[in-house]
Amino acid sequence: RRSGQYTMNHDHSKKIPDGASFDRSGSQDSLDELSMDDYWKELENIHETRGNNHEERVALVVKEPDEGELEEEWLKEAGLSNLFGESSGDSLESVVFLSTLTRTQKAAVEKRVETVTQTMRKKNKQHQIPDVRDIFRLQNDPKGQVCDGSEPSTVSTSENKNETHDGTKGPKFSLGTDEQNSLFEDMPSSDTDINLEISFAEQAANLKDSSVGKMCKGGGGDTLLPNFRLPKDKTGTTKIGDLAPQDMKKVYSLALIELTALYDILGTEFKQQKAVKIKTKDSGLFGVPLALLLEHDQKKVPGTKIPLIFQKLIAQIEETTLETEGLLRIPGVATRVKGLCQELEAKFYEGTFNWENVKQHDAASLLKLFIRELPQPLLTVEYLKAFQDVQNLPTRKQQLQALNLLVILLPEANRDTLKVLLEFLQRVIDHRDKNKMTLKNVAMVMAPNLFTFHGFGSKTIEQSEFVMAAGTANVMRFMIQYQKLLWTIPKFIVNQVRKQNTERQKKEKKDKAMKKLLKKMAYDREKHEKQEKTPNDTDVPQGVIRVQAPHLSKVSMAIQLTEELKASDIVARFLSQKSGNVQTFKREEVFLYEIGGNIGERCLDDDTYMKDLYQLNPNAEWVIKPKQS
Repeated sequence: RRSGQYTMNHDHSKKIPDGASFDRSGSQDSLDELSMDDYWKELENIHETRGNNHEERVALVVKEPDEGELEEEWLKEAGLSNLFGESSGDSLESVVFLSTLTRTQKAAVEKRVETVTQTMRKKNKQHQIPDVRDIFRLQNDPKGQVCDGSEPSTVSTSENKNETHDGTKGPKFSLGTDEQNSLFEDMPSSDTDINLEISFAEQAANLKDSSVGKMCKGGGGDTLLPNFRLPKDKTGTTKIGDLAPQDMKKVYSLALIELTALYDILGTEFKQQKAVKIKTKDSGLFGVPLALLLEHDQKKVPGTKIPLIFQKLIAQIEETTLETEGLLRIPGVATRVKGLCQELEAKFYEGTFNWENVKQHDAASLLKLFIRELPQPLLTVEYLKAFQDVQNLPTRKQQLQALNLLVILLPEANRDTLKVLLEFLQRVIDHRDKNKMTLKNVAMVMAPNLFTFHGFGSKTIEQSEFVMAAGTANVMRFMIQYQKLLWTIPKFIVNQVRKQNTERQKKEKKDKAMKKLLKKMAYDREKHEKQEKTPNDTDVPQGVIRVQAPHLSKVSMAIQLTEELKASDIVARFLSQKSGNVQTFKREEVFLYEIGGNIGERCLDDDTYMKDLYQLNPNAEWVIKPKQS
């Protein structure tokens, strides 16, 4: 059966379609026949390479889930497994987590909990099965009202307002809920501004409900991709890699719920796929799981985040020149590529492989082969279908928002490798005048390598294969074009993390079990706070922050906040105080960090306005240090 899947998936690639006997209405841009040529030629090359490879690859089998299994898995992934089953009950973490969700996010959670509980009742499992409405009554909601998750369109009538604080003073976090609807009118935004302050699903729901939101498909040709941009955020843009692991875990859960809510609102099915475990190679270069390959590589080069062979192949291609015509499109000689592949397996780690013999087109073919030979897709089994389905979302902005959330959801190794690949592809496109590889050409050639995966899409008929081809090429194009935006963590998600941390701290203080511990801590904390607050009592109204820099010659400084003071100004001030006996750092090696208060740890971008951030997190500590790899 497996080999059947394998051939079914690739038979069509033997012939390049000629003529327009298919419907392309499903793709975002009606890509003409000629522009699709590169895609089908690439598929043919892939097929030829596989034909030459006598070791038959085992097709990845995607497991068909039982009823309710997907939803149960989803709740586990979202960190909400204690809402059902043996462990169901009033968990502090879950209560805090649920209290920070937007209306559309709550609707998405409710929908999945409802399915799981119905399935459990059918199976007559002897677990305590909560009513879905009770779950949201656990929060401090006097009315106990919930939004009806059954119809996404009813979301906007929900009365379950997301108060930022229960009567206590403190920074206000905007989460894109009811209180924010007026912001849609107030905010000066153009069609090309990506609003990161308000939940994407909430924006989609508002667009759907408003008379303006006709949700037209983004037409136009290759040259007309909108110039999307992120409006400047005074409290600083947060990139993937800027947050501490404990906060990143929360970001992951929120991104999963947000993506699901967005797909729910837009009527696109969101299903995480599961692969049946297959035996994979545990050593070598090609066909080794990414995480395992990195584990090996980190023993040789500690801290490396990208497989060494991947880095070397890119370096090899760039060493010649990126101006070579047809780079990435013209394949290497199949038999030579196969020979190089075997030689690399034997000699790469020993350092005896002779790179001088490797022609540029062969190196490009080896790079693509590496991606295809991964036992699981670079975009992962779980999310490959969701990446493909981005093409079905109504507007380009929503497609970009979905891709942003999907990139956050990728495992670190996959995400880092994808980032290096996209940056390399952009450098190839930068030489398009000479190499004739435009954004569209590169996307056409690379899409089959990332999106057609053995065991996936084998049931599709040829007609939908055409639509998928154009669609995935568009998704590829989007990922290359907007890669700088895709590695940003939306502000509304960072704010939800801040709110969770604040709420958890408040609830912990109220917890009776903590009282003894709090008493012990009280004296130390008061003493500590008094010491901290003393210099601030005589401050001018703008306030002063104390910045620590344990790695620099000036280890501490009191900094007066002004409207225009940025993170980069503080770092520069510290670096200007030089001393002979301390290790000197270059400007780009050290960063200002926001630590504690309502965030675990966050690396600040240079353009962060410190007074605005201080108002958002007044209890934070401020430390200058090198960024950990």
